[in-house]
Amino acid sequence: MRVLQWMMTGIAAVALLAIGQAPARAEWPERTIMIIAHFAPGGSNDLLARLIASELAPALKQNVIVENRPGANGNIGLTYAAHAAPDGYTLVVASGVVEINPSIRKSGYEMKDFAPVAFLGASPNVILTRPDSGIATVKDLIAKAKAEPGKITYSSPGVGSVSQLAVELLELRTETKLIHVPFQGAAPAAQAAMAGTTDIGSVNVAGLIGFIQSGRLKALVQTGAKRWPDLPDVPTMQEAGIPDAVVETTQMLLAPAGTSQPIIDRLAKEVKTILAKPDVRAKMLKASFAVEYEGPEQLKARIAREVPMWKDLVDRAGIKIN
Repeated sequence: MRVLQWMMTGIAAVALLAIGQAPARAEWPERTIMIIAHFAPGGSNDLLARLIASELAPALKQNVIVENRPGANGNIGLTYAAHAAPDGYTLVVASGVVEINPSIRKSGYEMKDFAPVAFLGASPNVILTRPDSGIATVKDLIAKAKAEPGKITYSSPGVGSVSQLAVELLELRTETKLIHVPFQGAAPAAQAAMAGTTDIGSVNVAGLIGFIQSGRLKALVQTGAKRWPDLPDVPTMQEAGIPDAVVETTQMLLAPAGTSQPIIDRLAKEVKTILAKPDVRAKMLKASFAVEYEGPEQLKARIAREVPMWKDLVDRAGIKIN
C-alpha cells in the first residue's frame, strides 16, 4: 500500500513539474500576417491592402505583407483566402465582387466562409464617353439607346464587375438595352471608350480623374450616393433622374470563418484607429476612395442586405458564367 502511495505521489509530482515547464502559448500575432489582394497591383483594392498592411505592422508589432492573387474577377484570391487556416495569419481586403461572384459563376467559396472584420469604404463608378461621341448627358444616352435599341455598346472591367452591374441597373431603371463589351480590367475598358471602340464605358472612378479633368473623357454620371469631390460638376444617378440606382465599389476586410473572436476584435479595433488618421483618409481620397469604417457586426448586417440585392440584379440581368 505504501509503495502504491509512493508511486502515485511520484507520478503527480512529475505531472506538476511537466506542467510548470511547458512553454506558455504565445499571443497572436507571433509571426508574419498575410493580406490577400484579389486584384492586380495598382488598383484601389491593392492600394488599400498595402496601406492597411503598412499601418497594421507597427500596431501589431509584427510583419504584415500583401500578396496579390488576381484572376476570374477576384475569384481566385477570394477562394484562397476563404479556405486559409482560421488563425488570424491570412486576411483579405475584398471588393464588393466578393458578394457578387457566387451568383454569377461557380465560385470556390460562399459568404459563410468568411468572418467579417471591418467595412473600409467605397468609391463610385463613372459612366463616360469620348467628348465627340454625340452623347453629352445621360438623357442623351437614354434617348439614343431607345432610338437604336441593342446598338449602343459599353465597356466594363469584366463580366460580373460592379461597373457592369451599374449599367445593368441603369438599363432596368430606364427600360433600355445596351451591348456589353467586357475587358480585362478598368484601364483597357476606359481606353476602349476613349478610342471609340465602344460608345460609352463604365469604370470605377479610381485612376480616371486625370482623363476626365483633361477633357480626354467626358463623365456623364457617377453612381455614388452623392457627388464626388474631384468631379463636382458630374451628377449622381438620382440627380440625373434615375432613382434607386446607387452602385458603389466597396472594400472590406475579411478573415476565414472560424477565426477567433478576440483576433477579429483586435483587428477591427486597429483598423478603426488606422482609418481615423487624417493622413490615411487623405491618401485614400487621393486614390479615389472614401473611407467609411464599420465594425464586424455592422459589416455582417451589410453583407446580409447586399448579397440578395446583388443576386436579384444578376438574375434580372441574366448574367451567368458557366
